[in-house]
Amino acid sequence: MNPSLQNTETERPGSEHWLSPIRWPFRMERDGRGQVGISGEARRRSSPSSAAIRTLNVLVATVGLILASPLFLAIALLVKLSSPGPVFYVQERVGLDRRRPGDAGEDSLSRRKDDKGGRIFRIYKFRTMVADSDRAGQVWASRTDPRITAVGHVLRKYRLDELPQLFNVLKGDMNIVGPRPEQPKIFQELREKVTGYQERQRVLPGITGWAQVNHAYDQCIDDVKKKVEYDLEYIEQRSFLKDLRIMARTVPVMIGKKGSI
Repeated sequence: MNPSLQNTETERPGSEHWLSPIRWPFRMERDGRGQVGISGEARRRSSPSSAAIRTLNVLVATVGLILASPLFLAIALLVKLSSPGPVFYVQERVGLDRRRPGDAGEDSLSRRKDDKGGRIFRIYKFRTMVADSDRAGQVWASRTDPRITAVGHVLRKYRLDELPQLFNVLKGDMNIVGPRPEQPKIFQELREKVTGYQERQRVLPGITGWAQVNHAYDQCIDDVKKKVEYDLEYIEQRSFLKDLRIMARTVPVMIGKKGSI
């Protein structure tokens, strides 16, 4: 785990660890599991266009796969020739939490150990690291990570390693636009440290998102907190047009290499 995730809380006299409050652009409330999240009223306002949003994301993923098929073949060849190992990298991530607030009931604390935070799914990427790079456990990558291959650096720089996630969109695991999904172990730690982190799971995770086009790659806990603010703002304001705008803004972010590793 990145050391920057540890010892980032300040202590408040006479209480447990305290995280400084964040001014959310909408009303927050505590649900039946004790988790702080978007109010029920705010969630209802964001739900009417869900079918249209999903249709848009599936359509864009389908067109993207067709148009990018030559690029897929070229990248697959480069990955295969550059280092031994598979072309694709598969990893578990935490996805959509379909439970309604309060579903856990009074025994939520006893269930907490089994609470993954959402449905676990397998995310697809072009492999950018040496084979068996997961032997070190679930950790954040860094710019100087020795596990990243020469081709992998280029793919990450332009976020081309994320292209296979278009298949995740068609499978229903993800959307094009949404909060980025995290690894289960890191998710559990961030959920305990960052207010409202669990609430990101109220919508399908995405390949890109409001946080990604507004903030650089997160390398410390403060970056995560800022991105959570953007993610929850997106959930509050999500719409067909909002997703279109984020997709349009993603292209210059990729070209400009903003937030890449």
